Amino acid sequence: MKPLFKSGPSPHVRVILAVGAALALMVADYSEQPPELLRTALSLLTYPLQFAADRPSQLVREIRVRFVNQQRLRDENAELQRENLLLKARLQQFAALEAENARLRELLGSSLDVSDRVLIAEVMAIDLAPYRQQVMINRGSNAGVFIGQPVLDANAVMGQVIRVTPFYSVVLLITDPDHALPVEINRTGFRTIAAGRGPNLDLELLYIPKNADVQVGDLVLTSGMDGRFPPGYPVARVKTVRQDPDNPFTTVIAEPTARLDRSREVLLVWSHNENLRAQALAAEAFKPSEFSK
Repeated sequence: MKPLFKSGPSPHVRVILAVGAALALMVADYSEQPPELLRTALSLLTYPLQFAADRPSQLVREIRVRFVNQQRLRDENAELQRENLLLKARLQQFAALEAENARLRELLGSSLDVSDRVLIAEVMAIDLAPYRQQVMINRGSNAGVFIGQPVLDANAVMGQVIRVTPFYSVVLLITDPDHALPVEINRTGFRTIAAGRGPNLDLELLYIPKNADVQVGDLVLTSGMDGRFPPGYPVARVKTVRQDPDNPFTTVIAEPTARLDRSREVLLVWSHNENLRAQALAAEAFKPSEFSK
């Protein structure tokens, strides 16, 4: 079939012209001085096509990188939160250890002032009964603890051992209503008895005449007259001196200098005076009340 109209060169001429143009471009590109202007023009013409062809794959890569980064950030955030919790827990442990070390250093510092042999014990439990002032410590007869043995904290006398088992002991605090301790006023040497008053954690100095020289702030020490406590251990400080017309004696209230409600570590004391220790072992122990945690 022949076309109705003839226009332009024949197909053979077109092929020859295309081949010639291709050869010319190849020769020009291979030559030492390529036509940069022509190449630049052609690249500008082809860039939109190239951009349109690469854009879908580029978008896929960007979306993939974004999701990967978000997941990585979530994982890193979760890991940082876990590390933060662990560090906070360790910080709490370090704070507790620091406080415990301070208490132990305080105990050891006080034991340097005590000429007797001492052993550190830890308070395991307390008696929750309202009128009982007893604690349980984690040292027993296996450690040489004996009934009547004095117990101190870093500041003063706390009490004495009233029950011993191989692995733990029960300590009667000086504030227990059943406890009485021979003491003396450090300033004057006046001797009296300090009796426990129960839950208020105070002591009452008994049988003090109205003409006795007792003042607020006086330091009360063990007198050593009971054969249990060696003399000279701090016990309390006088905080109230009251004259009652109906009472033939002066009412004197003393506040224990030991931290009876806060101490977690205590000192068990062995006196170098063997006579005191023998008397303590031979003396009749206080009748212990039933201990409950």
